Amino acid sequence: MLMVNNERMEIFDQLIDLVSAQSTQQATPGINALADAARALHGDSVLAVLFYGSCLRTGNVRDGLADLYLLVDDYQAAFKSHTLAFLNWLLPPNVFYLEIPYQGDVLRAKYAVLTLDDFCKGTKGWFHSYIWGRFSQQSGLIYAHDELIARRVQQAMAQAVSTFITKTLPQMNQEFSARDLWIRGLSLSYRAELRTEQPDGSARLYDANPDYYEAITNAAIPSIPYNVKDIGDSQHHYQATIPASLRRLNRLNWRLRAFQGKILSALRLMKALLTFKGGVNYILWKIERHSGVRVEVSPGLKRFPPLAVIVIFWRLYRQDAFR
Repeated sequence: MLMVNNERMEIFDQLIDLVSAQSTQQATPGINALADAARALHGDSVLAVLFYGSCLRTGNVRDGLADLYLLVDDYQAAFKSHTLAFLNWLLPPNVFYLEIPYQGDVLRAKYAVLTLDDFCKGTKGWFHSYIWGRFSQQSGLIYAHDELIARRVQQAMAQAVSTFITKTLPQMNQEFSARDLWIRGLSLSYRAELRTEQPDGSARLYDANPDYYEAITNAAIPSIPYNVKDIGDSQHHYQATIPASLRRLNRLNWRLRAFQGKILSALRLMKALLTFKGGVNYILWKIERHSGVRVEVSPGLKRFPPLAVIVIFWRLYRQDAFR
């Protein structure tokens, strides 16, 4: 038993090394400037800053909205506000909008705040895919307080990969490729939030860096608690033997995540009214971007955010946006 555990630890260390090498690639000066500005707003409480999303994949931060995560030691220390600290504890994370002047241009970011402890829990123990679905993907660690913090964050990111694959495998056919696995898992994660991606969205994300996703899949598979064999061909095909009862339970869990996720996404959007300047406009943009549903709200109604939220969600319901 000890030998088996040691082998699994060595396998997981290989996964951590792959994630670490990818996550520590140098960020662009613009992203570093946004990260520094976000850190300045929350002081010494910031332990690490992560960068993920479309701007990471395209490298274009000037025309997009960069996605950052600030990992802090304590919510109260991060905000100096009992209300914001309570909201972040009650329904993590809090999300904020940031823009800075940069070389004659304006750079924009959306950043979330989460304690490092909650981040680690989210990559392993959370039922919903909100954290492990995001950070199983290619991400950058652009600031860490010290080497110990960096290693802890990278271990959590590796754990996100392992959790993602474990939760996705029972949804696969008996034989599948690494690409099949990631496309399926990403699609399930998207459906578990208030968003509807284009049919090829998951494929485009995988195809942006297939070598990386194949490598981390190959490294993670031996530590997964299912009977999975690498067929050994150049396309990274695998064969899984999973009992039908576990497959049925897994399907039920994903249905529950989809139901839970719609509610959590709606609540997080309403909470954004307290953390975003122009929160109503952000909610409208976010909904249209991810669901394709456009909701019109008059300028007069926008002056009363709580009422505007009620109207927005009623109109969304009428347009079947919560599918």
